Amino acid sequence: MIAIIKYNAGNVKSVYNAVTRLGYDAIITDNFTEIQQADKVIFPGVGEASSAMKYLKEKGLDKVIKNLKQPTLGICLGQQLMCEYSEEGNTDCLNIFPIKVKLFPKTEIVPHMGWNTITALKSTLFNKVNEASDVYCVHSFYCELSNYTIAKTDYILEFSAALQKDNFYATQFHPEKSAGIGEQILENFLSL
Repeated sequence: MIAIIKYNAGNVKSVYNAVTRLGYDAIITDNFTEIQQADKVIFPGVGEASSAMKYLKEKGLDKVIKNLKQPTLGICLGQQLMCEYSEEGNTDCLNIFPIKVKLFPKTEIVPHMGWNTITALKSTLFNKVNEASDVYCVHSFYCELSNYTIAKTDYILEFSAALQKDNFYATQFHPEKSAGIGEQILENFLSL
């Protein structure tokens, strides 16, 4: 069973549809027990960091997510909330990854929206994914490069397209909107 965390952030239903299309059973839930007992957990999101963290803390989901032992995948806002701090709303986040989330410099169009290339792929999350594959992005904030970076993207500057630490994986891009490449990445995560 795949638990998709519900926390008043957008994009949860499209992740659910992508997972079930791949043949997996999934539930959308904010129930502690269902999340803790799931085989895998997905923490997706489109939204704003400070209001999302406020909701997670009110529901006690911040503690649940940090203590998960099964493979857990953050997507977009989910990745950013797994970091230490976000400039969006001056927000202290979950601190799974000791990384800061910063606003893109406004030297190009922000948000970064559309297809872009991932490089420097370093994880089983990218099995059967070619270097320089294109994925779908939509974000105004980015995660810094770090020792946890397992893929990079370059838009205005290089940033972490994906992160991994222990059982925690995260992508800034949307695998559920990234066609065949995204399906392969989701399949790789779901079959860990």
